[in-house]
Amino acid sequence: MTGTAAAATPVRELRTGRAPEYSGLPRWVVIPAALGSAFVVLPLLALTSRVDWSRFGELLTSSSSLAALRLSLQTSTMATLACLVFGVPMALVLARQRFPGRNVVRSLALLPLVLPPVVGGIALLYTFGRRGLLGQTMVVLGVPIAFSTAAVVLAQTFVALPFLVVSLEGTLRAVGQRYETVAATLGAPPSTVLRRITLPLVLPGLASAAVLSFARALGEFGATITFAGSLQGVTRTLPLEIYLQQVDDPDAAIALSLVLVVVAVIVTVLTANYAHRALR
Repeated sequence: MTGTAAAATPVRELRTGRAPEYSGLPRWVVIPAALGSAFVVLPLLALTSRVDWSRFGELLTSSSSLAALRLSLQTSTMATLACLVFGVPMALVLARQRFPGRNVVRSLALLPLVLPPVVGGIALLYTFGRRGLLGQTMVVLGVPIAFSTAAVVLAQTFVALPFLVVSLEGTLRAVGQRYETVAATLGAPPSTVLRRITLPLVLPGLASAAVLSFARALGEFGATITFAGSLQGVTRTLPLEIYLQQVDDPDAAIALSLVLVVVAVIVTVLTANYAHRALR
């Protein structure tokens, strides 16, 4: 590099305010990356191109569509709250406690991530169904679960809980324990450390995990139809309504699918934003 070029580089850096970034990647990597992006985006564009915009409002405001959307939002919210109640302690124990068999417990907790949702629905049916492991006792107590709105919430919680656990556990490991250790050294009890130090530190990551769980619950299909059935206004969530409308009214199925796509985009943006804040 000549003296003039060497002198020009710092000048350019001063003008832009930052040094040029080096990716370390060969240029050919861009080609498969672009193809992968197209593989994801093109089907969504195809779906959008098939929307009957002249009937869009009518399709979304039909009685069955509104009932399914309302039920999905209600059950997904309850499932997310259940994930927070059970998932936050699970993530804390897996991230902070050392005990024999921790890896086995983690694998079992994350098992719904890799199980087919239908298998999860069958497992729930044989646990909480009328003849299930716990279902018989619950029927005697007058609290039947299967094929009810409660069954929808259980199915959604079953598939969404691992998303919160794995995401929050990663955040807990990333922030470390130095502030918690200092607070404990100064005499703060564990509950105070958890409330005043740990949870505020991981709040962006916790919010991101909750949003992911909500999105997974909102899109759940297999476990819901297997364990809860498809009763309009009771267990027929938005994915089930889309599946049924695909046969009777494809335009309505496309319009409702677009609603889920929009929700997924919003969730992705919010999750990326929270994750960026958690890593700052």
